[in-house]
Amino acid sequence: MLMRHEQAIREEIVRIATRCYDRGLLVAGDGNICGRLGPDRLLATPSGVSKGWMRPEMMVLVDLEGRPLESSEYKVSSEWPMHRVIYAARPDIHAVVHAHPPHATAFAVAGLSLDKAILSEVVLTLGCVPLASYGTPSTRELTDAIEPYLEFHDALLMANHGAVAYAETLEKAFNKLVTLEHTCKISFLARTLGNENVIPNRAIEKLFDIREKGGMMRPEARTGQACGIGGASGLSGSNDGDRFSLTREELLELLLQATELMGGLKR
Repeated sequence: MLMRHEQAIREEIVRIATRCYDRGLLVAGDGNICGRLGPDRLLATPSGVSKGWMRPEMMVLVDLEGRPLESSEYKVSSEWPMHRVIYAARPDIHAVVHAHPPHATAFAVAGLSLDKAILSEVVLTLGCVPLASYGTPSTRELTDAIEPYLEFHDALLMANHGAVAYAETLEKAFNKLVTLEHTCKISFLARTLGNENVIPNRAIEKLFDIREKGGMMRPEARTGQACGIGGASGLSGSNDGDRFSLTREELLELLLQATELMGGLKR
């Protein structure tokens, strides 16, 4: 049974990698994908091999530290520490997909996070996607940069690097990655057209209710999102250049504070 399970994961990693390659989410030897077999047994794509030309037998079997568990002519990616820190932070995660989707990576290069609720489907599946600061790949800099965001987010943009998505299964991790790329493309087109309307906060709360009831999000993630979507800081706190939006309640609170301040000055 265990061997059949392992072979199935090997084949699924190849299928996911081929999809990424065919969609242009990665090229040549870029990116890396892995799936968990057990607490300390994982299968990962080999280093330096084109993701469009891999075979199941090329997958590398390693422990959580990236040490090989069987002899192989292939080595695990030097970016394994990124996978390790994700698994360590999220016991519920069993698959990680890292790639360089063009639009998502463009956001990362431009220093932009996906911090606005522009599509209800994205709020339901991803929430917000923060931008982790730049860290040299395969070093502690990168793991330190992404670690603060792992608990409450299922996908990240990495400055001047790419994107990573993680989930309970390889299929779900892949779907989160393509959703991220598709949303970044839509956001880019909307900005090009001159406007990017956002979903009202009250509607975001309803979407998060649906997410929680459907088991797609833990309740604590509602206020733990770094970008503020649906959280205590509120989506409306997102800053876009010289524009800053507020809810009616936030505006009234600011006006009340200003009135009290002016009254104090007059006295």
